Amino acid sequence: MRAAVLHEIGQEKLEVLDDVEAVGFGPGKVKLRIRATGLCHSDVSAMSGVLPQPAPFIPGHEGAGEVVDVGDGVTGLSAGDRVLVCWLPACGECPSCKRGQTQLCLAGFMNAGTPNFKRPGGDVFGFAGTGTFTEEVVVGAGCAVPIPDDVPFEIAALIGCGVTTGLGAAINTAQVETGSSVAVIGCGGVGISTIQGARVRGAAQIVAVDPVASRRGAALRFGATEAVAPGELADAKQRITGGEGFDYVFEVVGKSATARTAYETTRRGGTLCVVGAGAMDDTFQVNMFELFFDEKRILPSMYGGGDVLRSYERAIALWRAGRIDLESMITHRVRLDGINDALDQMRTGEALRTCIEL
Repeated sequence: MRAAVLHEIGQEKLEVLDDVEAVGFGPGKVKLRIRATGLCHSDVSAMSGVLPQPAPFIPGHEGAGEVVDVGDGVTGLSAGDRVLVCWLPACGECPSCKRGQTQLCLAGFMNAGTPNFKRPGGDVFGFAGTGTFTEEVVVGAGCAVPIPDDVPFEIAALIGCGVTTGLGAAINTAQVETGSSVAVIGCGGVGISTIQGARVRGAAQIVAVDPVASRRGAALRFGATEAVAPGELADAKQRITGGEGFDYVFEVVGKSATARTAYETTRRGGTLCVVGAGAMDDTFQVNMFELFFDEKRILPSMYGGGDVLRSYERAIALWRAGRIDLESMITHRVRLDGINDALDQMRTGEALRTCIEL
């Protein structure tokens, strides 16, 4: 079986191999044939060590495909079913799940420490317990979510992570109010989805902030009312809000420096929503006086901040109704052999989302 493998954390390129085997099939598990997978910035962050992940590993967590086989005890899934990959399935039993905060369930994270592939040289892990840069993968049944026949695999793959994360940040976590002002710092696939979520919620002004000109142009096509480089944000804040600050600011980069900029760009009593996944040793600081005096809400958003199954359904409904544009988010398409070109395109900001077709 072919798969793209990172041998050591810190390497910038993946090696496409044909001696990989998906393992772990048994009770409660399903084997999937991956048909399409998106390249998410979290994959790059895991490769560089920003996000913790044992190596060697197969990146990829934003995938869709078909069920090949189901293990004993699996219900609701059959061979041939079309599914998307949910990298953070809810167990339904833990305190977070029972409180209705299924996006905080840790059961999926536990899978990241168990190898689900092997090669002649030893075990290979799948990123986030999945690993979709491969032809086949074995995952828990909860990771395979059926999709309607009218949803293409490449669209379903995007919904599996980036779209759900961005839309949910605006809709579930921040709950953007109609007529409000919004700034989105970082306009890759998740940032573009956040912009679309703010538009769906009826924001009056949506300012996209990104250093890459092509991404700023894309943001305007997806619903931003203005797009500026980071150095122009202070001017936009003055012009649009009279210097007060935006009602909602979304940080979609995952760095303390941009989070601090986002905090300073948020009005007193406004909302800073942290969407980007950052490093454990990168510390965001506010002093105790400003925390009290400014009364700004600081809201982290994990995987869209809501029940992911409901979020998938909502994304599909909005896409069907033409309220969000998912097709145009896919700016590049490659086969697995082109994965390193796709990585370069993501690092430079050339690509919003690359679809890897398997």
